[in-house]
Amino acid sequence: MDKELVNVAKKALSKAYSPYSNYKVGAALRTKEGKIYDGCNIENASFGLTVCAERVALFKALSEGEKEFTELAVVIDDEILPSPCGACRQVISELAPNASIILATVNGLYKEYSVEELLPNAFKLDKDD
Repeated sequence: MDKELVNVAKKALSKAYSPYSNYKVGAALRTKEGKIYDGCNIENASFGLTVCAERVALFKALSEGEKEFTELAVVIDDEILPSPCGACRQVISELAPNASIILATVNGLYKEYSVEELLPNAFKLDKDD
């Protein structure tokens, strides 16, 4: 497990805006060159407009020109491991298909997955992929 990445995700957790669910999530994404981008979940009264921590970190990195990612850590303050939602799994499969995914709690529980393990047979528009 990448402790540095998980620690950045833990810090991002404190920035979460979740007044409706009170479910705070932090994420940290490492680029191929080693740069780290963090993200937190940001809720909205119109729940469909809520953005998850995983997508915030990915979109932040992409908006800065990054394109290759090696690891993504997702952290919550709970007794069970977090589980990315379906939308995040799809976005991760397209934008960070080769990344190792670390799901962790602030208390040290963690498990690592490949993107394929989280979303087998992901949707793709190109039939040749």
